[in-house]
Amino acid sequence: MTDRIAVIRGDGIGPEIMEATLHVLDVLKADLEYEFVEAGMSAYEKTGELLPQATLDTIARLRVALKSPLMTPIGGGFSSINVALRRHFDLYANVRPAISFPNTQARYSDLDLIVVRENTEGAYRSEGQTLSDDGEEAHGDICVTRKGSERIARYAYDMAKSTGRRKVTIVHKANIIKQASGLFLETARQVAAGYPEIETNELIVDNTCMQLVMKPEQFDVIVTTNLFGDILSDLCAGLVGGLGMAPGANIGQREAIFEAVHGSAPDIAGQGKANPCALMLGAAQMLDHLGKTDKAATLRRAIRETLEARDNLTPDLGGKGTTMSFAEAVARRC
Repeated sequence: MTDRIAVIRGDGIGPEIMEATLHVLDVLKADLEYEFVEAGMSAYEKTGELLPQATLDTIARLRVALKSPLMTPIGGGFSSINVALRRHFDLYANVRPAISFPNTQARYSDLDLIVVRENTEGAYRSEGQTLSDDGEEAHGDICVTRKGSERIARYAYDMAKSTGRRKVTIVHKANIIKQASGLFLETARQVAAGYPEIETNELIVDNTCMQLVMKPEQFDVIVTTNLFGDILSDLCAGLVGGLGMAPGANIGQREAIFEAVHGSAPDIAGQGKANPCALMLGAAQMLDHLGKTDKAATLRRAIRETLEARDNLTPDLGGKGTTMSFAEAVARRC
């Protein structure tokens, strides 16, 4: 079955890693058709808007998008185009795998865990922010809802069940943030009771950070709130070689956007140095979402084999290959 997806080429190194990823998807014969849409600085230069309505309409129609990194200008407008996309489409589940690959800067050779982060509320809702007239006090609200907590916990447990994972760790700070984090913990416990076949444990977020560094193999699926999830997912990326190996999925009831979670790296744009692994792994998440699980498995295997062979690795991985020569090496293995 052929699926049409929206494609955002992005800014900085975005167009290069997107070209590389689409090349691999085409060789893979993933039965995809692309509609290219604009966002970020490239959109602003053409339309005067960072996130044009036409882009939003296309994503809403197709329901699936593959996105390269975007650059948000400093100053007015969006605080973050990524946040704007998540809010517009209510992409409440941010799913960040952390998987060890060979010949990267991974700290561990056999890590395979997933952080499931609530994506739409908590400290990042940015509501009620005030600064006193004298500039000495800043205040902001943390909004955690039972609905938001319930659906992210259920997403984590359903995902664990459907993918054969056996353990979910609920991460919180209810010992100090008793109401907001306490509501999340209470709701997640209620959801967990409906999945007796899955082991559940609970950890305070600071202890979680220590445990991830000392003994990360004890984790399988982590579910947590927005701010904690943002921090923990980057920590986990560091354990498996950095953001260059870190894909992400943003899932809602209807739409889903898949991405590389690193930045646009304008300092190396146009030089062929960018590592496309994160976006390729994001594309693998997208293939799973579309029900093309065999193609997703083939893509991940081809990436792993290319890294094992040290075939055209990009400079950040210690090689002399280019973005596209690495992609061609992956494509030969698909």
